[in-house]
Amino acid sequence: QVQLVESGGGLVQTGDSLRLSCAASGGTFSTYSMGWFRQAPGKEREFVAAIIWSFGSTHYADSVKGRFTISRSNAMNTVYLRMNSLKPEDTAVYYCAAVRRVAITLRPDDYDYWGQGTRVTVSS
Repeated sequence: QVQLVESGGGLVQTGDSLRLSCAASGGTFSTYSMGWFRQAPGKEREFVAAIIWSFGSTHYADSVKGRFTISRSNAMNTVYLRMNSLKPEDTAVYYCAAVRRVAITLRPDDYDYWGQGTRVTVSS
């Protein structure tokens, strides 16, 4: 049973940096792809970044490209989202997701496993 637990969210100011973590367990993640999504109040869940676990291939939403970096640690079985130059528009609950496929996917419906979310608030 795959379980994902996010952590690292908090209240920061515009321009600050934050690193989110997603601790993964219960799967052989060399055959998985991992994604980060976010959901702001009153809005739909939005793709942020994804990584193919085995190859490290990544993809980013245009809104975060150049500011956010997704990575993973095999030793820690953890996926990270490093967020730099944060803006108020980045305020949302951030979710980690996983699917057993070796391909990048941007659709929330394609992911089978989800964490509980961690809240990021960026004040102006």
